[in-house]
Amino acid sequence: MNYSKYYLSIAFILISTGLFAQQELKASYNYGKSVAVFGGSVSVIPASDIAKNMWKEKLGMRVTNFGVGGAGFSSLQGKSLQQQVDEAGVFDIYILWASTNDYTNKRKVGSYTDFTEFDDFDEQKLVTQAGGINYCIKKIYEINPNAQIYFFTSSKAFNDRGAYDPFTENGMAEHVNMQKKICQFHGIPYLDQFTLGGYNIYNKDLYYTDPIHMNEDGYKKIGELQVAFLAFPN
Repeated sequence: MNYSKYYLSIAFILISTGLFAQQELKASYNYGKSVAVFGGSVSVIPASDIAKNMWKEKLGMRVTNFGVGGAGFSSLQGKSLQQQVDEAGVFDIYILWASTNDYTNKRKVGSYTDFTEFDDFDEQKLVTQAGGINYCIKKIYEINPNAQIYFFTSSKAFNDRGAYDPFTENGMAEHVNMQKKICQFHGIPYLDQFTLGGYNIYNKDLYYTDPIHMNEDGYKKIGELQVAFLAFPN
């Protein structure tokens, strides 16, 4: 299945037919669930509440945010998502919202096998983005074996060419591709915000307040996509 076209189609249908009305989304398996969010500044700045409030209003979700500005998946990157997950309790849904911090701070991408059964959970690999993602997934299932994990990939940024051009060598697309590869390995649904967000050099001034962070209109745009994904992730 082409998931890119699928989620864009769902978002279009929901918007064009007015199905964002709360009563129409109660059929979603995820309606009314408790949600824990982990990430960097893109998941915690005030403007990001626009998107999270859409989850609450349209899907009745109860959202708790563990994100911290500057965080990445690498253990070297701020209060990492590894540390954030360590502090979480039991929720229905856990959302790993990837930031740009591992890319902008040049943390190693790593391999999808970092900190897995294939390397005997080598803790030295926790410094890579891949090792950090695998740690978070493993830890969440230890906290709640019935957890539903979703992954939001990094969105485009405009601080350098590699942050938005998917064909630039050693660009952020390599981090995003690894994020998706690990999700595929573990069978975790993901939303490819890098590809589907719809941000580019021609409209970035409409949706970004600086080269990395979206403004309220940017979060409204991505929030519509997130609601479509969270309502019908499979």
